[in-house]
Amino acid sequence: MALENGGIFGSHPLDRAGIHRNNQDWMAQKLTAAESLVLPIYHGRPFVLPPRAPGQGRELGFVRLSMLETYVNQGMPLVFLGMDDKDRAYFAMDLSGAGDVRRQGPLAELGKFEDGRALAMELPDGDPAMLAQALALFNWHSTHGFCAKCGAQTVMADAGYKRDCPSCGAEHFPRTDPVVIMLATNGDKALLGRGKGFPDGMFSALAGFVEHGETLEEAVAREVEEEAGIKVRRVSYFQTQPWPYPYSLMIGCYAEAANEEIVLGDDELEEARWVDRGTIIDVIEGRGDGSLWVPPPMAIAHHLIRNWAFGD
Repeated sequence: MALENGGIFGSHPLDRAGIHRNNQDWMAQKLTAAESLVLPIYHGRPFVLPPRAPGQGRELGFVRLSMLETYVNQGMPLVFLGMDDKDRAYFAMDLSGAGDVRRQGPLAELGKFEDGRALAMELPDGDPAMLAQALALFNWHSTHGFCAKCGAQTVMADAGYKRDCPSCGAEHFPRTDPVVIMLATNGDKALLGRGKGFPDGMFSALAGFVEHGETLEEAVAREVEEEAGIKVRRVSYFQTQPWPYPYSLMIGCYAEAANEEIVLGDDELEEARWVDRGTIIDVIEGRGDGSLWVPPPMAIAHHLIRNWAFGD
C-alpha cells in the first residue's frame, strides 16, 4: 500500500468539526440522533464486524449510538470523531470499565474485539485513521486522570478533547508526541538497525523522540549519532504517519551520513548494519533468504526504506 497522506493510519475520512466540540447543545443533539454511530473499544481493542459476504474484507464495528445507551448513562468515556458527508456524527466509546462486554450485553453476538495493529491492513481506507484518532485519545485520557498542577482528579470535556480540573481550574489538552524516524544513507547503502525485542531477522530505520528546544533536523542527527555513532550532514523530510501507540506522530526523514563506522552507543540497538540497495530490493520483493526483513507496509519505516530503494 503506497504511503500517501499519512499512510495506513492517515487519510481521515471525516470532518473533525472541531468548532462544535464545546457546544453542549449541538453535541447533545448528536448524542441522541438516530443516525449517530459509535465505535466500541475494549481494553484498546476495537469492535470489528464479520465480513458482509464471503471474500469481503473486514470493517470497524460502528453501531448505532442508541444501542449503547446503557453505557452512555453509565458514563463510559466517549469521544467525538467527526461528521461524514451525510451529516452523521461518529463517536468512539471506551468500554474497558463496563464489565466483560465480549460475552454479555448488546455487542456479545455481533462481532469481536480485535487487535487494531494486526487488523489495520485489512480495513478499508479511512477506518485505520478513525481508529488511530480514537485509540490515541483514549490512551491519553487513561494517563491524564489527575491534574498536573494541583493533583486533583480531572474530568473529560469538549467531547473528549480536553480535561478540566474542577479544583484549580486548569485545562489539559491531548498531546501528540513527535518521533523522528530516519533512514541514514551513504551512496547505495542504507543504515538499518535491530531494536532489542525485534522479531528475529527484522531490521528497520532508526527512530527516537524529539526533545524540547530541538528542531527535527537536530533530533535526526542526535538520534543517529547516539544510536549508531554515525554523523549526519544533511536531513530531508519524507512524510508523516499517525501512530496511536500510545499517541505519537512519526516524522519520516532521510539523513545523509558523513561516515560509515558504526559504534552502538545508547543501548537502544542490538545491532546495526549498512545494507546495499540491491539487497533491500530483494528483501522487499520477497527474494531474500529470510535472515533480514523490514517492517510491513502498515509502518512508515517500510515506505521510507522502499521509497529510497526504488527511487520512488
